[in-house]
Amino acid sequence: MAADYIDGLTREFRLAKERCALLVVDMQYASGSREHGLGRWLAAQGKLDEASYRFDRIDQVVVPGIARLLDAFRGTGARVVYITLGAEQPDYSDAPAHLRGFFETTNNHAGTREHEIIDALKPQPGEIVVNKVTQGAFASSRIDQVLRTHGIDQVVLVGVSTNNCVETTAREASDRGYETVLVSDATGTCSDTMQELTVGAFTRLWGRVMAVDEVVGEIAGG
Repeated sequence: MAADYIDGLTREFRLAKERCALLVVDMQYASGSREHGLGRWLAAQGKLDEASYRFDRIDQVVVPGIARLLDAFRGTGARVVYITLGAEQPDYSDAPAHLRGFFETTNNHAGTREHEIIDALKPQPGEIVVNKVTQGAFASSRIDQVLRTHGIDQVVLVGVSTNNCVETTAREASDRGYETVLVSDATGTCSDTMQELTVGAFTRLWGRVMAVDEVVGEIAGG
């Protein structure tokens, strides 16, 4: 068990809808669908069963959780921002070397079905979508400018994968002064162990870990 003496030093805050944005991270066909991108590639390799945890969690936990949060944020007038991952050039020439193989394997570049956000969570007209080519959104997108322009200093992160793009973006946000939340039951990765380790570590000085119900309650009350 990890020592918890640091937890008491983590910044405390409550969510307020006027200052808060829901960041929906990488809910795309490239890595969020059994039938496309990563899922299709794994099936061709005869390895789709190895990713059953990932895709089951996306279908049964992540998508329903995000859908509830989208309804809550939209219903109170709080801002929703979508973040996508993938190359913007069809030859992947703008992709960093360590991600190029992943993008190519999952056919993830602008203009493909794989790059699109899954239909169940499509943005509504007027909602902002920013693309990144790195795991952290602040490193390669205009997300910081978008949030600050709209007076946002609190962010609630959902999506995939918890231990990669979601966590990296959340930590970047915290380091830039945003009050940051990871939603435990609207994020997903490859195993329970990886999920628990990631959200557990985030409470150590980075921000809050909340459940969907808790976020909905605070947004509605704020």
